[in-house]
Amino acid sequence: MNRTYFFGLFLFFYGNALSLCAQQLDVKGKWIRHVDGTVMVDPQPSGLTLWNGKLLSVSDRSAKSSQRLRLHPISSDNASLTEPQWPISLSEQVKDSCFADYLSNNPDLEALVVDPKDNRVFLTVTEDASKAVLSKDCASRYAGTGSTDFPTVLIRLELKQDRQLLITGLRPLKFAPEYRVGNFPNDGIEGLTFGPDRTLYLALEKDMAVQPRIFKTTVDEAFWQNEDFVAVEDAGLLLPEFVSGNHPINALTYYAAGKGSGFLLAAARNDDQVWIVDLDKRLPTRMLDLDFMAEAGGECAAWEPIEYTAIEGIAVKDDSLWMVNDPWKVNYPKNIRCEANRQHYQNMSPLLFKLPLNPLWFAEP
Repeated sequence: MNRTYFFGLFLFFYGNALSLCAQQLDVKGKWIRHVDGTVMVDPQPSGLTLWNGKLLSVSDRSAKSSQRLRLHPISSDNASLTEPQWPISLSEQVKDSCFADYLSNNPDLEALVVDPKDNRVFLTVTEDASKAVLSKDCASRYAGTGSTDFPTVLIRLELKQDRQLLITGLRPLKFAPEYRVGNFPNDGIEGLTFGPDRTLYLALEKDMAVQPRIFKTTVDEAFWQNEDFVAVEDAGLLLPEFVSGNHPINALTYYAAGKGSGFLLAAARNDDQVWIVDLDKRLPTRMLDLDFMAEAGGECAAWEPIEYTAIEGIAVKDDSLWMVNDPWKVNYPKNIRCEANRQHYQNMSPLLFKLPLNPLWFAEP
């Protein structure tokens, strides 16, 4: 075979890879329902993870009171809640913590990930604690966060046999001043995922330059043995840079594709995009544009476009990316077109979306 043939073959695959990344991708979502068929009401999902073949979501503090401090098991087969919620409470060992009052009184939980070495352990993280108060001694101990006045807190959850989750470990985060993270209580860490070698990646919505960032730390065997600051470092990945607007990362997950270290998949909520970030920094970040559709029916088409989606949880299962949205209360009712879905939007009911992952998105051109 001659060089012309190989060059033509290269152009074919390279062109296909570029076109696949540039096209608008239709992503269909099903309403998350209870086993009796009723739609879930106002859980405000802010994280999603895969656990033992099922998906688990966590709610933030703006959720309906009955949904807060809970994990919600979801079947990807039919977007149904497969069993009762898993309640979260403080263990005896953290009840004397500086953060105990905040964590027992409707904390703003964001993101969710399973410990890769122990599937009874989950990690979540706090975001907006601007209304929380630390004692004088605690405020002195945890001053100088490099970000918000009240520290961002990484939380260890341990699953017990009765499907109760206990908070058994707490570590506040510290950012070096040169990172210029800024004091933005409601624009903090919104994504967590583990990569190789127990590296925990943390997605920040924006820094002082209004740029999204990804930080990292290593969760070793001694990680949860104290409540000292965790000094995270910038992961140095090839993220896009923006000259204007807000382009936050609101969810993060890991995908082991190819022979290298793998990729981070990030949900850019404001842009209706998924970013594919190469941990080996060989490939530039690929940005997939998504068109979301919600199941409808009745006198409407089977699927209707949804403009205000706000994805805040993503997880990989069976080579597909599963996404759950956090209905933005100001904008969600603006999606109403079909009467069959009016109540769902008014009730801030979330959808579970599925996007099959294409191998070409992770291949070198």
